Amino acid sequence: MENEEILQVVAGACDDVRADDIIALNMNQVSLVADYFLICEGNTERQVQAIARSIKDAVEEKGVASVKRMEGFEQARWILVDIGDIVCHIFHKDERSHYNLERLWGDAQQVALHIGQEK
Repeated sequence: MENEEILQVVAGACDDVRADDIIALNMNQVSLVADYFLICEGNTERQVQAIARSIKDAVEEKGVASVKRMEGFEQARWILVDIGDIVCHIFHKDERSHYNLERLWGDAQQVALHIGQEK
């Protein structure tokens, strides 16, 4: 499965647990860290953890990738989920505007996500 398809699986997993403000950035031209960043937020620490679990379960269930590393799960203020070429940033709503990754990586092109549509 291509990275773009994995990105859609991850976005769907976020949407399934009602993550808010889900966006994806194409990082190919601006960073060597990853091909894509997916950024979203949850309203509570429990929801932020649920989003991270949903991502992990979705990629492993589909057999398309595996989580290489997950950071920040216990505090659940900003969880980073590393899926190799895709890095997911799951913020608590109170933290997202503070770190403002969309602005920091403003040169990255936003990727259209196909969430909330018939599969």
